[in-house]
Amino acid sequence: MLRPRIIPCLLVHDDGLVKTVKFKDPKYVGDPINAVKIFNEKEADELIVLDIDATVQGREPNFRLIAQFAAECRMPLCYGGGVRTVEQAKRIIGLGVEKVALSAAAVEDPMLISRIAAEVGSQSVVVVLDVKNSLFGKQEVWTHNGRKNSGKSPVELAKDAERLGAGEVVINSIDRDGQMKGYDLALARKIRDVTRLPMSVLGGAGSLQDIGELIKGCGVVGASAGSFFVFKGQYRAVLISYPSPEQKDELLRASLPASAARA
Repeated sequence: MLRPRIIPCLLVHDDGLVKTVKFKDPKYVGDPINAVKIFNEKEADELIVLDIDATVQGREPNFRLIAQFAAECRMPLCYGGGVRTVEQAKRIIGLGVEKVALSAAAVEDPMLISRIAAEVGSQSVVVVLDVKNSLFGKQEVWTHNGRKNSGKSPVELAKDAERLGAGEVVINSIDRDGQMKGYDLALARKIRDVTRLPMSVLGGAGSLQDIGELIKGCGVVGASAGSFFVFKGQYRAVLISYPSPEQKDELLRASLPASAARA
């Protein structure tokens, strides 16, 4: 039976590991390859690496850096950033990456999802939806690192992703990015209600309690976080961390029905 996953998300900017707040003001926090080594030691369930420069700068993925990530990573790895063609996706998978994440390209050319899935398999295609609330409470998907409003609903795009052959969807709250005040549970539930795809949620985690509340509210999901795994304490000192196996087991027992937690 599938179990919830706890997934660190690493943001890469100028080849360095950074953290943002509401997709702005990237703060350098270290070497991303070193972070991968630490998460290996801590036996993370999975890892997401997002290059936040590639799409904005109109360049292709940094295959040299991706190869380094793939060679070092001992857990399932998802890479996103600048992927716009089937050939790029195939090359990334060929380097040893398990999943390719699409964002702007999938919004602008939804059939790209189907074309890539046909070549590398649906299980390797992840659609990332970066969601922001408007002044009037409407939720829309933004692309290009939160700079371009697609005007499209995350609910409709999630349904389209499933119909077109994606294997997973990641829901990322721009408004909660770096805030460490909890996930947007209402948004997560909306997406959970309209798709059977494996789903991961990103943006806002600041504690294991936040992760537990997400799992309670949405069941078997991927609970992803950035700041929670790289900052410590009120002064946000840089410290790579991850729950121990005992902490994860306790979290699942507290968050899931007894039968699911034992599976």
